[in-house]
Amino acid sequence: MSIFEHNPDHHYDAVFIGAGIMSATLGVLLQELNPDLKIAIFEKLDRVAAESSDAWNNAGTGHAALCELNYTPEMPDGAISLKKALHIYESYEVSKQFWAYLVEQGHIKSPKDFIHSIPHLSLVSGTENMAFLKKRYDAMQNCHFFDSMQFSTDHLQLREWMPIIMDDRPASDQLAATHMDLGTDVNFGSLTRNMFMHLKERYGVEVFLQQEVLRLNRKSDKNWQLEIQDHQTGHEKRVTAHFVFIGAGGGSLPLLDKSDIEEGQGYGGFPVSGQWLICKNPQLIERHHAKVYGKAAVGAPPMSVPHLDTRIIDGKKALLFGPYAGFTTKFLKEGSILDLPRSIDLDNLKAMFGAWIHNLPLTRYLIQQVTQSMEDRLEGLREFVPNAQAHDWELAYAGQRVQVIKKDDAKGGVLEFGTEIVCSTDGSIAALLGASPGASTAVSIMLELLERCMPDQMRSDAWQKKIKEMIPSFGIDLLHAPDLALVTRNKTHSVLELTH
Repeated sequence: MSIFEHNPDHHYDAVFIGAGIMSATLGVLLQELNPDLKIAIFEKLDRVAAESSDAWNNAGTGHAALCELNYTPEMPDGAISLKKALHIYESYEVSKQFWAYLVEQGHIKSPKDFIHSIPHLSLVSGTENMAFLKKRYDAMQNCHFFDSMQFSTDHLQLREWMPIIMDDRPASDQLAATHMDLGTDVNFGSLTRNMFMHLKERYGVEVFLQQEVLRLNRKSDKNWQLEIQDHQTGHEKRVTAHFVFIGAGGGSLPLLDKSDIEEGQGYGGFPVSGQWLICKNPQLIERHHAKVYGKAAVGAPPMSVPHLDTRIIDGKKALLFGPYAGFTTKFLKEGSILDLPRSIDLDNLKAMFGAWIHNLPLTRYLIQQVTQSMEDRLEGLREFVPNAQAHDWELAYAGQRVQVIKKDDAKGGVLEFGTEIVCSTDGSIAALLGASPGASTAVSIMLELLERCMPDQMRSDAWQKKIKEMIPSFGIDLLHAPDLALVTRNKTHSVLELTH
C-alpha cells in the first residue's frame, strides 16, 4: 500500500521541517510526481531560506568540482583521484536540468533570478602545489566533463583571468591556475523562494512560519504526530503525517534524535561557523569576475578553503573573500549556545569523543581562526589580493554548518564532511545531515531519498516517465555517455541563459 492517502484537516501526506533549499526541492519533486499530495512545511524562523540557503550564508558556488581542490585529492601513489569530482559534477548537471525544467514550464519566471555564468578558477603558489595542479589538470583533461579546462603559469594570462589578484605581483612569484568557463554563481535563497512560491500557488502547499517542531512521536497506526509551538501566540498544536522529512540544516540532528528511530542512534554533530570579508569598493568589485579557489590550510575543514568570489545577489554584483572558520556551540546561525551540549548523550558520547581526539589538528585550526584579528584576516586576503586595504573590506558572519559525526568501531567516532541521508527502515521518516556541497547537489540527494523511502513509487512507470521529463539524463551515467552529456548541457545552459 502507498504511504500516501487523502487526509482530513491537520493530517498530511507529508510534513517537512525546515524551509530551505532541500525542503523546496523535495516538495517540488513530489508535487510534480503526484499533484494530489497534501504537504505542509514548518519553519522556526519568520521567513524561508533564512539559514544556510540564504545568499549571504553560503559561497553561491554551483559546486561542480571545477575549482575545488579538496574534491580531487592526491593519493599515496601520487595519482589524482577524480571519483568525488566526477560524482559532484554529474550531480550538479542533474540540478541544472531540473532547474531548466522549472524555467521551461514557467514555474520559475526568470533564471536570472538565481543563476549566472561566472568562471571557476583554482589558484596555487609554490613549486610543489604547481606540480599538483598540473597533475590534476592532466587527469581532468582525460574526461569530457572537464576537457574545456585551461591551465597556465603565464602571468599575462593569469592577469587576464584575475586582474586584481595579479596587481602588484612580482614577476618572480610562482603561480599556476586552471580556468573553467562553465562555472556558475547561484543565489540559493532566491531559488528556494521561487520554488516555495510555485508550491503555494500551484499546489496549495501550506508553509507555516515561526512554527517550531518540539516533539515527534510514532503513533500505533504508523503515522507520525508532531507537536508544534507557534512562536507568535505561544500556543501548541498537533499535526499528523504519513511521511516526515527533517531538512532543518544544523537543526536536523536534535530532531532526528527526538524521533527515536534506531537508524538515527549514535550520530553527533560538530558545528563550524564562518565569516566573510565583503568588499565595499565598487571599482574592485567590477574588476573581478570569477570564483577563485585556493588550497586549504593543513587541518582546515573543506568548507574553509579560501576563495575570492564574485556573487550576483538580488541583481547586484558583490565580492566576498573567505570563509574564515570559527567555532560556536550553536547548530544554527539563529540557534542557541546550548545546541551542542544538549546534543550529547550516552548514545553518541563515545563517537563524539573519538571524533574529537582524532581531529586535534582541526581543533587547533579553529582556535587559531577564532583568535584572529582583523589584520590577521587581511593578511589572509592579501595572499589573494596583494594590495588589499582595510577600508575596502568589512567583516560579516556567514552561515553555520554542522558536520556529521558517526560511530566507528576502530576510532569510536569519525568526523565526515558532506551530506548524509538517515531514514527509517519503513521509509516513513528521513533526515538530511551535513553540509557542502549539499545545495548544489540537492536534486540528486532528494532523488536518492525518494529511492530509499518510496522505492515502489520510484519504480512505477508513471514516476519514471515524469522524472525523465524533468531530468533527461536520469538513470544514465553521463560519464559513459559523452554525446548525451554535451546535448543536455547545451540545452540546459540555453534555457538557464548561461553564457559560456
